[in-house]
Amino acid sequence: MDRIDCVVIGAGVVGLAIARALALAGKDVIILEVEDSFGVHTSSRNSEVIHAGIYYQNKSLKAQLCVSGKKMLYEYCERRNIPFKRTGKLIVATNESEVVTVKDYIKKAEENNVDDLIWLDKNQVADLEPDIKCVGAVFSPSTGIIDSHTYMLSLLGDAENAGSVIVYNTPVESIKASKEGFLIQTGGTAAFELQTDTLINAAGLNACDLAHSIAELDKAFIPKPYFAKAHYYSLSGRSPFKHLIYPVAHKASLGVHVTIDMGGNARFGPDLEWVDDIDYSFDNSREEAFYDAIRQYWPSVKREWLQPGYTGIRPKISGPTDPAADFLIQGQKEHAVKGLVNLFGIESPGLTASLAIANVVKKLVENND
Repeated sequence: MDRIDCVVIGAGVVGLAIARALALAGKDVIILEVEDSFGVHTSSRNSEVIHAGIYYQNKSLKAQLCVSGKKMLYEYCERRNIPFKRTGKLIVATNESEVVTVKDYIKKAEENNVDDLIWLDKNQVADLEPDIKCVGAVFSPSTGIIDSHTYMLSLLGDAENAGSVIVYNTPVESIKASKEGFLIQTGGTAAFELQTDTLINAAGLNACDLAHSIAELDKAFIPKPYFAKAHYYSLSGRSPFKHLIYPVAHKASLGVHVTIDMGGNARFGPDLEWVDDIDYSFDNSREEAFYDAIRQYWPSVKREWLQPGYTGIRPKISGPTDPAADFLIQGQKEHAVKGLVNLFGIESPGLTASLAIANVVKKLVENND
């Protein structure tokens, strides 16, 4: 039976970043992925935004790792020629009652060490985006976009060049923890057993279920999972926008905003639907709600310009009536299982924070050695 230093379960952007960090630190790493490719779920079904770190609770992991991860991500993209663009973002106040809320983002961002936000009046906004109707906006120049697929491909290439291996179509059937490490039984057409000293649960939407398969882990340390489904519509025709456009954020969502991809195409989303299962079907009855939301800041939009795009699901650990949960990264100090690191609720800004999250996990692993 093979024995390996580290097993990373999950080949989303965070799992790949962790595998890369561990491999570059000299660890032998195997990545187990249930799908037939990397980044199939949350990592490829999002807005591909590099977030500035504006909205998150002060001193939270989301705030800290977003801000540090943003810097690391921009530097990585520049070194590796990953397609990205510092587009900047406008958070718009569509009426006077929203002005105080939007201006408060400047203070909240400063508490998170984001000090480049500025207030623009409606004339200044019009100079940047003539089609936007608002009474003013906060401008975030460090917000950007990224080609997430190319980024993940680069992370995987780094990990493989450092000696790690990825195995696709490999569901994990059982995990047994002992003083000798972990015994992992996989399924699939080529089932095998594997022993490892270190196990990283980066399974995203399935992270909580995977943790439940470890009998030796106290179930009190496993949060309840919630699935937040999002729809995205595409804009037919050429986009009039050069920047990302965001409305005022709500409790569990940043609202239906405008993002652009590396080709300059615009898309709108996400909305928010709480679901019980992983289901990516598209509900086009949501078009009316999207149209109404978009018209608040882009009144000249035509309904026929909206085309069904795609859906995504966020792995949340707080429900519809709960305060927004922080990232939950647990090591031995929390759950007392040597060599195990669980990552729960790694939703947005997980893409932005991925390299910083990987460093946190690497330190946890090194402290257990």
